[in-house]
Amino acid sequence: MSHSTVPRSRTEAKRKTPREETPVASGDATGSPGNGPSGKPVLKVRFRRDRVLLLMTLPAVVLVLLFNYVPILGNVVAFQDYDPYISDNGVVSILNSPFVGMENFQRIFADSAFWNAVQNTLILFFLQLVLFFPIPVLLALLINSVVRPRIRAVSQAILYLPHFFSWVLVIAVFQQLFGGAGIFSQLLRQHGYDGLDFMTDPNTFPLLITAQSVWKDAGWGIIVFLAALASVPPDLYEAAAMDGANRRRRMWHVTLPALRPVIALLLVLRVGDALTVGFEQILLQRDMVGPGAAEVLDTFVWWNGVRNQDFGYAAAAGLVKGVVSLGLVLAANKVAHLMGEQGVYKK
Repeated sequence: MSHSTVPRSRTEAKRKTPREETPVASGDATGSPGNGPSGKPVLKVRFRRDRVLLLMTLPAVVLVLLFNYVPILGNVVAFQDYDPYISDNGVVSILNSPFVGMENFQRIFADSAFWNAVQNTLILFFLQLVLFFPIPVLLALLINSVVRPRIRAVSQAILYLPHFFSWVLVIAVFQQLFGGAGIFSQLLRQHGYDGLDFMTDPNTFPLLITAQSVWKDAGWGIIVFLAALASVPPDLYEAAAMDGANRRRRMWHVTLPALRPVIALLLVLRVGDALTVGFEQILLQRDMVGPGAAEVLDTFVWWNGVRNQDFGYAAAAGLVKGVVSLGLVLAANKVAHLMGEQGVYKK
């Protein structure tokens, strides 16, 4: 016996399911509770969701505020004839020191020693930018081309090891090699030539500083570029090889484009750090070649502020350096944006 189809009444036909009767949350265009009109979670919901991560980062934020941003308030010393011996409390000393306005800055721009420090700083920066910055990229490409993993790991460890040496040890090693009584000088004298002393020669001092920086910190830069190379999909190399690209072509069209964002970011940071060329490294060798060749902005600030007790003058020099460094960061980041890279921050 076949079942006959019985039509439902109009009331049953218009009856809605429980899902259809559920009202949509008010104030939400997407239908998800807790979201704003744009579909993104509101601040209260995001705070509740990420509260554990925020608590984990809170100590780091407090330390950064305490040691990086609070000391910025001390730049007021650059506009004072600051005397730290007025009181045992530094804040009281700042409040009671006489205000001199732009007098310290006028002294700086009229001081030939300051401009000599600026010149030495720029020379060291350009040398390190031209000679030091490309070396980690080239070494990373060389290590990445090694097929055997064991050889690659040993090479990376050997190059990275000097990064853990102190500058005292690095300078001692160079003194034993290139000093007046070093190994190379002794070998030259044994063969009838005059000895060489690069450690006390003002003319070769910029090259010496650059060589020390390369030997000590090139291994650190290799790690950054090797991490960027590890993110390159192997399919790109295989596709390029199938298209007939040799090793040089694969490096030019696959490897270097993958490294370009990292290179742009590090270059922006390096330009922003242009006026800081190694305080401890240069201070340890300042007396060997004299302030005429070894005085940079950091040692200039230290010598006038700590040694000569002219704190307002030194603070003014440090403030000028900070403002110029900020301008260099913004300019370099703008160039990175024009090249199509993100830089330090997005547009």
